[in-house]
Amino acid sequence: MQIPVVRNVLEANDKIAAEVRRELSSRGILALNLISSPGAGKTSLLERTLRDLGGEFRMAVIEGDLQTDNDARRVAATGAQAVQINTEGGCHLNSNLVLSAMERLDLAGLDILFIENVGNLVCPVEFDCGEDAKIAILSVAEGDDKPEKYPLLFNLARAMLLNKVDLLPHVEFDVARARAHATRLNRDLAVFEVSARDGSGLSAWYDWLRRMRAAKKAGEPLD
Repeated sequence: MQIPVVRNVLEANDKIAAEVRRELSSRGILALNLISSPGAGKTSLLERTLRDLGGEFRMAVIEGDLQTDNDARRVAATGAQAVQINTEGGCHLNSNLVLSAMERLDLAGLDILFIENVGNLVCPVEFDCGEDAKIAILSVAEGDDKPEKYPLLFNLARAMLLNKVDLLPHVEFDVARARAHATRLNRDLAVFEVSARDGSGLSAWYDWLRRMRAAKKAGEPLD
C-alpha cells in the first residue's frame, strides 16, 4: 500500500528537479550535489575549494543540515554566497528545498553551485535536487568498504573524493580496496585522493571542475 505513495513523492520531486535543472542550465551554471557521511569533511573541502578557485569562478553553496548555520557561516567567510537549509530532523535535501534556496541567491553570472547535502549515505542519494552530478565524498577515517555497503551513491556518482588522505599513516584504510569497490560499481567514476588540510590531490579535482564547468557553459555533454 505504501509503494504508490513513495512513487508519488519521488515523481513530484523529479518534476521540480527538472525545473531546477532547466533554470540552472539556461544560465550555464554547473550544479554539484555533495553527499557523504557526517564528518567526512565536506565543509572543509568546500572551504578550500572556494578559497583556491575564488578568483577563477563565481561560486555559491546551498548548505543542508539538521540544525544550526555553522557550515553556512564557514562557507560565507570564503566570500562565496551561502544559503542555509535546516531540515529540522529531515535526512536529506529535496528539489523543492533547493528551488526555494535558489530564490535567495544571486544567480546572475554564477559559475558553480554546490549543494552540500545532509550527512547521510542513503536518503540523499534517492532525491534528485536538479544537480548535474552527484559527488561522493569518503574519508579515510571511515571504512574502506563503504562503497560496497552503500552501493547506490557510488553507482550514481560522477566522481568520488577520497578525503583526508593526510591521515593514511594513522588509520587502517585500504585505498586500493575502496577504489576497487567503487569502480566495480561504476566504471566511469572519477576518483580523486585529496586532503583539504595539506592540499594533496586538489589540483586534479580542480582540473576536473574546470572541465565540467567549461562543458556546461558550452552546452556540451558532461564527461
